[in-house]
Amino acid sequence: MNVAALLDACRAGGLTIATAESCTGGMVAAALTDPPGASDVFLWGAVTYSNAAKRAQLGVSQVALVEHGAVSETVARGMAAGARDRSGASLAVAITGIAGPGGSAFKPEGRVCFAVADAHGIRAETVEFGALGRDAVRRAARDHALELLQAAAGP
Repeated sequence: MNVAALLDACRAGGLTIATAESCTGGMVAAALTDPPGASDVFLWGAVTYSNAAKRAQLGVSQVALVEHGAVSETVARGMAAGARDRSGASLAVAITGIAGPGGSAFKPEGRVCFAVADAHGIRAETVEFGALGRDAVRRAARDHALELLQAAAGP
């Protein structure tokens, strides 16, 4: 993923970005701020690892967390909406998942839920990366989130 090209696409479209990350622990925000001059596009990043942080920092509802669990498209949508609303960014991406080790029969290791919020609404999806190991799942999730932002930003 060419992050500089993503930032350039955002500049061309007058777009700004915010992130809300759980299992990636800020890896998307770090990638977005690696290129010099990113501050005109990247506004804000939240690492909300705990459910309490998801509620307090992003406004994710307790009901969503209890009924669907932190690793769900419902919670990813709430995270993305909260990041966009609270930051004032044009685009927000959210990530919540099980990087491993571990997981369960219902929520296996490598399951990551993503959401992107923009002026057109919120789109969410789940990707099953599989039990690749913690580092590989986190890197794959980071890269997928950047690709989602690129798609939302346009060419």
